[in-house]
Amino acid sequence: MSPGSRQERTRTALVTGGNRGIGLEICRQLSRAGLQVVLAARDPARGRAAARKLGTGGAPVRVEELDITDSKSVRDCAGRLADSGVEVDVLVNNAGIYPTDAFFSLGEETMGRALDVNLMGAFRTCQAFVPAMAERGYGRVVNLSSGLGGMTDNVPSPAAYGISKAALNALTLVVSAAAPASVKVNAVCPGWVRTDMGGSWAPSSVQQGADTAVWLARLPANGPTGGFFRHRKPIDW
Repeated sequence: MSPGSRQERTRTALVTGGNRGIGLEICRQLSRAGLQVVLAARDPARGRAAARKLGTGGAPVRVEELDITDSKSVRDCAGRLADSGVEVDVLVNNAGIYPTDAFFSLGEETMGRALDVNLMGAFRTCQAFVPAMAERGYGRVVNLSSGLGGMTDNVPSPAAYGISKAALNALTLVVSAAAPASVKVNAVCPGWVRTDMGGSWAPSSVQQGADTAVWLARLPANGPTGGFFRHRKPIDW
């Protein structure tokens, strides 16, 4: 495939944890923007049910089983996509958990689980998909982080969640430095969003929560990399 034809083909986005909440809305918005979407979910049945909720009016959505805490699952997903001729141009690391234990009540198992999902999950997917982006000369990586992991204005909190998101921010900087300029790697704080995780009293809708992630997923060639964004504007780490 020539460089020109690569530029013209429809881009493909893989969204982890795409079966609900912000992830599902990111799938919806990217599909309606014309990207082919891989809705990745740990439970494929739930993934298929979620894909049916997207309805019509967008580009095709493919459901893939993907457990980001399992290196083999990540490798197998990447292998299935490659064998099918699917090139992942956009990686949205959305899957995450939100433990709220106070530090002195926090057990090692909960801490380890937060790091495994919120940090190592993105580590595994970046290692699986970013090298091919670099080879093709195009890629967008969006890590769903949180201002609760920020180091500038507050202490990361709740403990396990904040520490894991601060580490995800560090991973964002490391991957952006390792990747060529053609691969844009950024983190996003979606804000406090009305989802199962955020609660029904949160001030932002899922549409608002997904907006900046979708914007980062479609950055132009001169777009930023190695940044942290909220409402499409840079914020401090």
